[in-house]
Amino acid sequence: MISLISAPSNLGLRPPAAGTVPGAGKAPEALREAGLFSRFAELGAGEAGVILPGRYRDDPDPAHHRVRNHDALIDHSRRLAARIGSVLDRGDAPLVIGGDCSILVGAGLALRRRGRHGLVHIDGHTDFRHPGNSDACASVAGEDLAAAVGMHWPAISDLDGHAPYFDPHDTVHLGCRDDDEEYDEVRGLLAEVIPARQVTSDVPGFVELVRGVVDQESLAGYWLHIDVDVLDSQFMPAVDSPSEGGLTPTELADLLAELAPRALGAQVTVFDPDLDPTGDYARLLTEILVSGLGRLGQGMAPPISPGGAPAPRGSTPHPR
Repeated sequence: MISLISAPSNLGLRPPAAGTVPGAGKAPEALREAGLFSRFAELGAGEAGVILPGRYRDDPDPAHHRVRNHDALIDHSRRLAARIGSVLDRGDAPLVIGGDCSILVGAGLALRRRGRHGLVHIDGHTDFRHPGNSDACASVAGEDLAAAVGMHWPAISDLDGHAPYFDPHDTVHLGCRDDDEEYDEVRGLLAEVIPARQVTSDVPGFVELVRGVVDQESLAGYWLHIDVDVLDSQFMPAVDSPSEGGLTPTELADLLAELAPRALGAQVTVFDPDLDPTGDYARLLTEILVSGLGRLGQGMAPPISPGGAPAPRGSTPHPR
């Protein structure tokens, strides 16, 4: 069964303007109003509560290796990890509705506590800014993939000694644009990097390639990260960094529908209701997610508890 977790964090984003706070924290309730939670309930999903973030403070201190909202972000990540772990323990598939991309730290921590897992990072950007390639590290929403594979400051990427949350060789990125600043670096590190222009040309053709990385017998499952800015800005401008050259709604829904059944769980990030005054984009996103993630986790073998051995991955056939 799918179990929805609300994670209304905006802690990983910079302020959109001086004296303001990012709107991504409003996403779970805006999507609830658009019918997302009720639509999933019709499919048999339940809810697993809300992980509230701490107070937003625009207080980065890179000189002392502290990101924006440093303490609050770490606390939120640990609490989110605990909630995801409890959902997995009872055999459900967590669907985390964020919030900004920094929630990947909590998801990664939850999974690393349980063993070795793959990551499919679907995002319009590589989110790979880190201390080794930038002096501007401050906002984890633009640094989440780097943190997930162990390349951020240890306070972020090595919570409780669990770095890396995902091995780079078990990680696939899909959806960045060709002009992404870290594109070449990521291509040299991760198992597969597939820009949006290639995904849009042949969605089905990439599914087996992705599965070949993240759906191996040696892994205990994989996690889907979905930043809605992977959509072309003509379809989804209600994000903090919209750009052209992305996926269409149909392409994203089809991609998710292929990958979701074998995934342990998923997270949805960066939708900003402040940029959607009519609610039209929330309704569009609801249709994409219900279509794409409605069978989340249904093709997985039974989960394992922390420290246990993975269930045989071949015991559950790939859904058709």
